[in-house]
Amino acid sequence: MKTDNLTYSFFRLREKLYRSALRFLKNDEEAKDALQDTFFRLWKSGPLESDDEARNKLFTVLRNICIDRLRKPQTVPISDSDTNDMTVQPDFSEDVDRLKSLLSTGLTDIQQKIYTFAVDEGMEYEDIASALNMSTEAVRMNMSRARKKLRENYHKLNR
Repeated sequence: MKTDNLTYSFFRLREKLYRSALRFLKNDEEAKDALQDTFFRLWKSGPLESDDEARNKLFTVLRNICIDRLRKPQTVPISDSDTNDMTVQPDFSEDVDRLKSLLSTGLTDIQQKIYTFAVDEGMEYEDIASALNMSTEAVRMNMSRARKKLRENYHKLNR
């Protein structure tokens, strides 16, 4: 008896998916986590029509999850001994805020909200979409447009 297409394809391709994730992430545990996240994300989305569709979505979602994991900043805990050696840095917060405002010139309100949620708060697109009552595709499109505008503003400032 054949189970659903996603489960069947996942178990059939599990080693290839794992090796693909390992090539991206260079860490065994991260690769296993990405594999698990891939299956769960597709399982939540509902049944798939064919084995080919399941295979394509498995590799696509895995690649996107790996890229997301690589983009997230790595956090390193600070031990007590590290705090003794820290030197006081000058306060650049005013300069950073001014630069942010110059770069974000021309962004719509929704683009600014989405960019803030994604970059400053580290939220996923699905979470942003539910918070703003938008579709995930609309969030991705607005984020793409915001990044494009930020790049343009950055290049204008550096000329």
